[in-house]
Amino acid sequence: MQTIFAFVITLGILVSIHEFGHFWVARRCGVKVLRFSVGFGKILWRRADRHGTEFAIAAIPLGGYVKMLDEREEPVPYIELDRAFNRKPVLSRIAIVAAGPLANFLLAILALTMMYMVGVRTLVPQVGEVLADSPAAVAGIRPGDEIVAVDGTATPGWQSVNMALLAPIGESRSLDISVRPNGSEAIHQRSVSVTDWLTGQEQPDPISSLGIVPYTLPIPAVLGQLNDDGAAVRDGLRPGDRVLSVNGESVSDWMHFVTLVQGSSDQPMQLLIERDGLPQALELTPDSRTVDGITTGFIGAGVQPVAWPDTMIRHLQLGPVAALVKGTRETWSLTTLTVESLWKMVAGLVSVKNLSGPITIAKVAGASFESGLENFLYLLAMLSVSLGVLNLLPIPVLDGGHLLYYLVEMVRGKPLSEKAQTFGLKIGMTLVVGVMVLAMYNDLSRLFQ
Repeated sequence: MQTIFAFVITLGILVSIHEFGHFWVARRCGVKVLRFSVGFGKILWRRADRHGTEFAIAAIPLGGYVKMLDEREEPVPYIELDRAFNRKPVLSRIAIVAAGPLANFLLAILALTMMYMVGVRTLVPQVGEVLADSPAAVAGIRPGDEIVAVDGTATPGWQSVNMALLAPIGESRSLDISVRPNGSEAIHQRSVSVTDWLTGQEQPDPISSLGIVPYTLPIPAVLGQLNDDGAAVRDGLRPGDRVLSVNGESVSDWMHFVTLVQGSSDQPMQLLIERDGLPQALELTPDSRTVDGITTGFIGAGVQPVAWPDTMIRHLQLGPVAALVKGTRETWSLTTLTVESLWKMVAGLVSVKNLSGPITIAKVAGASFESGLENFLYLLAMLSVSLGVLNLLPIPVLDGGHLLYYLVEMVRGKPLSEKAQTFGLKIGMTLVVGVMVLAMYNDLSRLFQ
């Protein structure tokens, strides 16, 4: 339910802002707006204002529309001809159509500005391990190094490292990575040579592809939350117990303990634990469960959370002006990355399996909703930029297709023929439906994997 709620809220904001852009400029240009709808299909709620515009919420929350007075759609009374969209000068029509995508870019700026004003917390991008013979190892990147910049772009956290490494996807060149060795103030430059970087990968993971494993805190084998009906509670374990050894084998950390439990389904385990500072022996018999034909043991226990030290947390909070500047710059970066990614997808450098539909968006929206305001605002900005860019593509049916028609009209001095526009709309509809089907197929493939 939370995922569905987050999806509806996220899409509702994106669609409302996009359509409000069309609506607001149409009103300023003297066009009569008949309906402003968020969603398609059966109308669930409606209300009219004093200008005769009906505001509505419809049952299918996958888009929206602004219906304007237009002779091409229905007869217009003579007295209102001057308020018809099709009677307006071409520059007015361009402004009305372009206002939707522009509103999405403004929303992205606003969301990112709010994010930086609220404050951003991120982990310092410190390298934990470097795989042998990997591109990072060959370039001289070492465990303990902090990645401070990629190709001149500052990287205060792992998310910014990831985004900076995604920008050159499909290219063959050297990536300039600036690192600060652990315990040093000096910054060193490392050149990582890549060929056809991440080309065709279904789910590109640039950090792993370089051979870098981010630093993680050692997690001791201390029990946290326990299920009331699990083996841990049944056999006498309590939250806060620290597992020292299993069957005489010392336990190094939590994952070591999990591995031992998983390999001991329905088999007694002799535990030595520490409780209230004192050692205590217990016998634990994990329950068993079978998933995909594989049987493992489990005890119904979670790990006690470990807090990151302040030295590994970076907190950035800006004033209104600085936040606006940074939000604007980041919106531009997201826009250029989106445009380049679309072009590389057409060129075959980026796999079309990276296209996502409503199911993936819903899952990501639900996760960001749960993880806090900061992540939700960033997701909102990313989706808003994507919606703005996609709508500006010169494909009939989309805003960019209408803008293309109007630019041709400006050059020719008259509109394209109805036949040419109808043919273009059919092609555009075919392309859009094809992309939607592909995105939905990708969603379902990920769902059932």
